[in-house]
Amino acid sequence: MKIIDIINPATQFISLEYFPPKTREDWPGFFRTVQRLAVLKPLFASVTYGAGGSTNIDSLEIVSRIQQEYGIETMAHLTCLGSNTSEVSQFLHGLAAAGVSNVLALRGDLPQDGSVETPLPSPLQYASDLVSLIRSSFPAMGIGVAGYPEVHPEAASAVADLSYLKLKFERGADFAVTQLFFDNNLYYDFVTRARAAGVTRPIIPGILPVVSLKVIKRIVSLCGATIPAEFLAELEQADQAGGAAAVQKVGVAHARRQAQELLAAGVPGVHIYTLNRAEVVVDLVEGLNFTGAV
Repeated sequence: MKIIDIINPATQFISLEYFPPKTREDWPGFFRTVQRLAVLKPLFASVTYGAGGSTNIDSLEIVSRIQQEYGIETMAHLTCLGSNTSEVSQFLHGLAAAGVSNVLALRGDLPQDGSVETPLPSPLQYASDLVSLIRSSFPAMGIGVAGYPEVHPEAASAVADLSYLKLKFERGADFAVTQLFFDNNLYYDFVTRARAAGVTRPIIPGILPVVSLKVIKRIVSLCGATIPAEFLAELEQADQAGGAAAVQKVGVAHARRQAQELLAAGVPGVHIYTLNRAEVVVDLVEGLNFTGAV
């Protein structure tokens, strides 16, 4: 079933994002995490997709298992940079055959190991091209896309970035999930600007609980997000006083406050980047009040 068809304006939700384990030996632990978090009844779960298609086979099997074994509507990330139409279509056929009805359509980034050179000429240069292919060739497939509250790092301007988001919706996307952010005002402003530009579809906020100071600094350096100075200072003080465990406590508390405020403001739901850490997500969602959209 398409995710857009199960988003109920009167009922808020949480959704979860996982990344595929690096090796097959890690799969049992990964699926124990999925099973543990299934009790939270996420509206859907998404599974990331390696840059340049490096983990497309594993992603297909993982999303299929989550869909079939845990009964969770699952969305596979699908990147097009470095791929051709035939490869993408083959992956989409595999999803459809496995009963997976949703994809998150992304352009994708070049792998850091340089295994994909400058992309060859292809009709799939941007996420909007991928959306067009999916909508025209796989009309039964639900399509999510990415949104950037702090502007995509490669965009010329915030206005240009919003024009690309609007184009993805015009070509057939159902909803957007945002890049991580740590200040809810960035999300509110982004949605306001998107609505003013003519975007009417759901924009789901993505929340990342900070569990490591080193890791989060690396993540924000790659994605263009920012850490508010006050929050960063709190994380650094926690790191000095109590190390990783203290940083995680502060990071999860911040994410919980973000989620609670967003839900109270009437967002459709909250998409949680799990980091494949079950205990972190359980801690984050404890005490959240799902008051329904306003």
